Amino acid sequence: MNQNKVYDMIVVGGGPAAHSASLYSRRKELDTLMVAKEEGGQLLYSSEIDNYLGISDVEAFDLVKKFRNHVDKYGVEKLDDEVLKVEKNEGLLELATEKNATLRARTVVIATGAKWRKLDVPGEEEFTGKGLSYCTTCDGPLYANADVAIIGGGNSAFEGIIDMLPIANRIVNVDIAPEPIADPVLQRHVENSEHMGDLEFKGYYGHEIVEILGDDMVTGLKIREVETEEEKTVDVEGIFVEIGLIPNSQLVGDLVEINDAGEVVVNCESKTSVDGLFAAGDVTNVPEKQIIIAAGEGAKAALGAYRYLIHQ
Repeated sequence: MNQNKVYDMIVVGGGPAAHSASLYSRRKELDTLMVAKEEGGQLLYSSEIDNYLGISDVEAFDLVKKFRNHVDKYGVEKLDDEVLKVEKNEGLLELATEKNATLRARTVVIATGAKWRKLDVPGEEEFTGKGLSYCTTCDGPLYANADVAIIGGGNSAFEGIIDMLPIANRIVNVDIAPEPIADPVLQRHVENSEHMGDLEFKGYYGHEIVEILGDDMVTGLKIREVETEEEKTVDVEGIFVEIGLIPNSQLVGDLVEINDAGEVVVNCESKTSVDGLFAAGDVTNVPEKQIIIAAGEGAKAALGAYRYLIHQ
């Protein structure tokens, strides 16, 4: 990697959006660099994927491998590093990295994704992917007829409950707030669901998570009532942490428009508020954080950057 080189496009990130952007960039024969500390993104924290069109029942690692191999086929140059900051300088975009590299490009696609808000309790890291998940849409079907817990009381959690109503045998909803804060329409959807009569639903509100329990796989969780400090163990086979996402937008936070959720604001062409700078995937304000949507947005961002370049 030559630091004096000016790339046509630098793609920042290692998930589906980044791989897709890199692929489309090289298919347009742009000189492309993909910068990521780890290829795979949030996929690496999932288990089995069954909602990516055309590839059913695939292990997350195997899907990442397919992405990687497809991109490598087109000879995308890669750099194992983390971009800390992006700035505009004399018409070019400059990227400063963790390993003290300074990279320059005519266009940049930010595809750094988002990280799940975590509980930060004992057992969380140990059982991630072993009964603990952060996405009911991704992993919910794996828990058919199982007892599950959904952590959180906001919209993400209640959307997760709605996902699991036709699937699970028993649903436990735990949140530290004294009552759910999800939109009333979502709460009514749960209360009036035709599936409520087919399963057991229990809400533990005003309770905090103390520990994730298990052996090789999750077996339950320990919770504590905030008011009385009484602790109890709840037996479940699966746990879904649905307390929101934190977009990885800090590297461009001083440069582009960011919304109240910390997401990079893009238009329908994946353009940000800065010329030559595009963004795709979970780091943006595009709704529905799904693999297939991120991949599509990555393609859009690369094609948008290509159009930008040929008009310069």
